[in-house]
Amino acid sequence: MKTTRSLMLCLVALLFAAPVLRAQDFSKYRNFSLGMSLASVLKHTDQKMSDVRALHQHPALMEEVTWWPPNIPGLAFQSDTVSQILFSFYNGELYQIAVTYDRSSTEGMTAEDMVMSISAKYGPATNVVLKNDTAKNDPYNARQHPVATWEDTQYSFNLVRSSFSGDFELVIYSKERNLEAGLAIAEAVKREEQEAPQREVARLKKQTDDLETARLKNQKTFRP
Repeated sequence: MKTTRSLMLCLVALLFAAPVLRAQDFSKYRNFSLGMSLASVLKHTDQKMSDVRALHQHPALMEEVTWWPPNIPGLAFQSDTVSQILFSFYNGELYQIAVTYDRSSTEGMTAEDMVMSISAKYGPATNVVLKNDTAKNDPYNARQHPVATWEDTQYSFNLVRSSFSGDFELVIYSKERNLEAGLAIAEAVKREEQEAPQREVARLKKQTDDLETARLKNQKTFRP
């Protein structure tokens, strides 16, 4: 009898815990999942490769695409709250999603309101920073300040707020890929700085060659 009762209690506990466990899937935001391919994201957002911006080619291909959800009632993506979403890719794999919320949809809402709203879907925040000293410092030194974080060992949800506009943004990323992307970007910037003098020489040479080509052409066709 005691065994049956214990099993029943465990079952009830699991049933109540299940929604919470499902809610705490930090790899997804609405219809998007970290790890999706670039092609899949373009298909979901009805965009083309021409909309993709290549940031770096080496040592890894870093790309990004911005999507402005259409304001059409009935769509799965509720554009009434989202202004835009920036998707970042590491070698063709989605590793970060930056969601900017529409200012009119969050007007009057406090940081506590936003944390409560997100927690209702993703569970209690791992860390909350509702107060900050940004105003006491030079505002140009901190474009965003953290509000709250939801995370597990693999993924991180971060609610931040712009120091300039006060807009809320949700930054979601894969910890492993974000680290790899950060290292790749740092290496790419280093390479670009090292190659800058050579590129400048090549640019000036091309400019001189183009000018000489134009001079020779105009010598033959110019009529005073």
